[in-house]
Amino acid sequence: MGPTIRPMTSEDKPAIMRMLRKIPEFKPIEVDIAEEVLEDYLQKPNHGGYHVFVAEAGSSIRGYICYGTTPLTEGTWDIYWLAVAPSEQRRGVGKALLAFAEDKIKNTKGRLALIETSSKPEYERTRRFYRSQGYTLACRIADFYAPGDDKLVFQKRLG
Repeated sequence: MGPTIRPMTSEDKPAIMRMLRKIPEFKPIEVDIAEEVLEDYLQKPNHGGYHVFVAEAGSSIRGYICYGTTPLTEGTWDIYWLAVAPSEQRRGVGKALLAFAEDKIKNTKGRLALIETSSKPEYERTRRFYRSQGYTLACRIADFYAPGDDKLVFQKRLG
């Protein structure tokens, strides 16, 4: 049986922040931005534009996902954050969170999900995961994050 997926609460934030700090791919500035997004969600859970859910098993947070509508589009959604505790990776937590978000998006007439990531070698496992979940590379912006670090945008049609 997989994890329980439920809306994030303020009590979950410390565990999420600890988890993000343990994931080597995330730079400290990225963790800071994730914290700002979580704070925005917690202050305006029904009006801030973010949807944040946690995967919980045995009363501990195993991962989380944050997604929202893409402004000025019809039915396009961004998956902003998908993170799984290093000790829980490759156990289906990320897959469960992503499938949960996709179902929620479909139920609101969402038709397209986008995920951005880096082209750096240490993100290869992440890119492989997205492809295994049916996402395809939609575009590459060369040197976006830094020289030699391209922005990759993956997409999945949901309808």
